[in-house]
Amino acid sequence: MEDGFTSTSERFLAWFKALPGATFHPSVSLEDLRGRNAGRGILATADIEPDTVLFTIPRKSILCVSTSELPSKLPDVFRTEEDDGGDDEDDEGGDARQDSWTSLILVLIYEHLRGAASPWKPYLDVLPAAFDTPMFWDEGELAELQASPVRRKVGRADADVMIRDKIVSVVRAHEDVFFAGTGATHLDDDALVALAHRMGSAIMAYAFDLEGEEGKDGQKNGENDDEEDDEWEEDREGRTMLGMVPMADILNADAQFNAHIHHGEDELTATALRPIRAGEEVLNYYGPLSNGELLRRYGYVTDHHARYDVAELPWDAVAARLSSVLALSETERQAAQDRLDPEELEDSFVLEWAADGPDDTGLLPPLPADEASRFAGLPEELTEQCMGFLKAVAKTLPESSTARAVLAERKQRQRVYLEATALAVQDGLGQYATTEEEDQALLAGGQLPAASRQAMAVRVRLGEKALLRAALQWTRQRLQKVQEELEEARAQEGPAAKRQRTRA
Repeated sequence: MEDGFTSTSERFLAWFKALPGATFHPSVSLEDLRGRNAGRGILATADIEPDTVLFTIPRKSILCVSTSELPSKLPDVFRTEEDDGGDDEDDEGGDARQDSWTSLILVLIYEHLRGAASPWKPYLDVLPAAFDTPMFWDEGELAELQASPVRRKVGRADADVMIRDKIVSVVRAHEDVFFAGTGATHLDDDALVALAHRMGSAIMAYAFDLEGEEGKDGQKNGENDDEEDDEWEEDREGRTMLGMVPMADILNADAQFNAHIHHGEDELTATALRPIRAGEEVLNYYGPLSNGELLRRYGYVTDHHARYDVAELPWDAVAARLSSVLALSETERQAAQDRLDPEELEDSFVLEWAADGPDDTGLLPPLPADEASRFAGLPEELTEQCMGFLKAVAKTLPESSTARAVLAERKQRQRVYLEATALAVQDGLGQYATTEEEDQALLAGGQLPAASRQAMAVRVRLGEKALLRAALQWTRQRLQKVQEELEEARAQEGPAAKRQRTRA
């Protein structure tokens, strides 16, 4: 029986082609890719040459704050800081004013509730009603991420608070606008929160930065954002214009891709970067994201994005191991850390592969066969922070302290740093409940559907473990070299010291 998927796609495509100024190349088609676990996508139906314009979206057809009628109906809600001389308080309950995220969530909710009255109805109908981002996972599914940092970055509780404060309160204060003629006034607060989560996740997955910063032309929202951003409602500073771009967000994406979205003054265009053969999928690019970040933002993982996988090394874990190597008491450790500027201390450090990105045609270079050689090395920030901590330790300990005598020598400080870091990395591996071998067996044995949430969680945690293992091997190799240099130095000092004692 027809599930409506195809007819919904056909209505959307007809709506898009009818937009004034829109184009859709005859050699591409909108296809049902659910068999590949990819939802909708765009395929080439004939060979396509580089620089071919695949489709064009006029800016006036982008769904955003400047094209929806909602801001004109609620000017007080959508006013900017400039409108009030920089005052960032909102008269609606005294909350901070709407930012780019919450403004677009309100617009999407409004257009969704309008139903057939919304000029974007055929487009809104092809947006997913459900997402596989961890924001929507239950506790059992989240547990499959084990020790992955992705788990603590989900931020569902914080998002709920923000939605109730800045979304639900506005809808409730203006039900005459949001529910005018929709018959949807029965939505309770929990239903509105769920709808806001859905729209916020659609923005996370599909919205584009419309301001076209140089070097970020054509990026999806969040691409190349600071890795410290934790939840979708905080991924941007709230000042960049975000918009939902029909057809551009139908494109699936991978780290190896063949198309690019260019932001023009009046339109956005999708252009082929290299030859695309008949039957090949047209793919966009979301940036050099790890599989963990790809899962958190977009709800999927790919083999190509594994080259950008990262792992985190918490400072507390490293500091604890520095203390254990030096046999410091908790008081001594805290005294040393108190000498450091807390504003300069990093909470954690990112471990990553030394992976080259795509070329101008979207193709990725091959990876070295030796995995250990791909590790980028310990971050300079980690080295500096550890050395700063060790110098602080030396200043706080009494002169008679053995640890202080050890730290007086630069090479010994380096040994302590590497030894402690290796132990901290090993501790990090120990935080995962399964081994790499067990994870690989789960994936290879066909026990998990490839696109299941559990399988994606396994791939994320497996990528992190591989990186931690490579970091451990790299650090141990450097530690062994430093230890050999220390032993050689002691051996060379031995005869000289003996001669000196004989002369005395």
